[in-house]
Amino acid sequence: MAVVKAVGADGEKRKRPARALSQALPQTPPVADPIRLGDLSDFLGYSLKRAQLRIFDDFIGCVAPLQLTPAQFSVLMLVDANPDRNQSEIASTLGILRPNFVALLDELESRDLCVRVRSSNDRRSHNLRLTEKGRAVLARARKLIETRHEIRLRELLGDDNRELLLAMLGKIAREF
Repeated sequence: MAVVKAVGADGEKRKRPARALSQALPQTPPVADPIRLGDLSDFLGYSLKRAQLRIFDDFIGCVAPLQLTPAQFSVLMLVDANPDRNQSEIASTLGILRPNFVALLDELESRDLCVRVRSSNDRRSHNLRLTEKGRAVLARARKLIETRHEIRLRELLGDDNRELLLAMLGKIAREF
């Protein structure tokens, strides 16, 4: 458990579990008059970000037993579909900066989900492969996502709207 340093009323430094810090914070009373968004909700970027946050929260909840983030899941999916591809190619495809991607790979490797293999063509480069455990975790994650997360989205949107939304988001990603 994480430990947070806190200063007591007497000025002495104490250590307490991080959980206690959030419990010690005063609760914000409910707001009688909700904040009006005004024209903010008319901006596509704002609406996309709000939707992304809700979708990520649901996704993370679905795969909580596996302790995977959306980025880790995406890496596992791409490496599974493209074994022995250069880590720079995978990072670039996902739009993840090199320092962030290295940290992400370190975490996946420490959990024995993937390995970096030195390229036979370029000794400075590393190719990525899923381990047996990585393939098993990915299979479990896919099942959880398909049977929980994606079903909720299909129920909310319907199949036609889901396909239309995917097409529109793809167009933005490719052409904007």
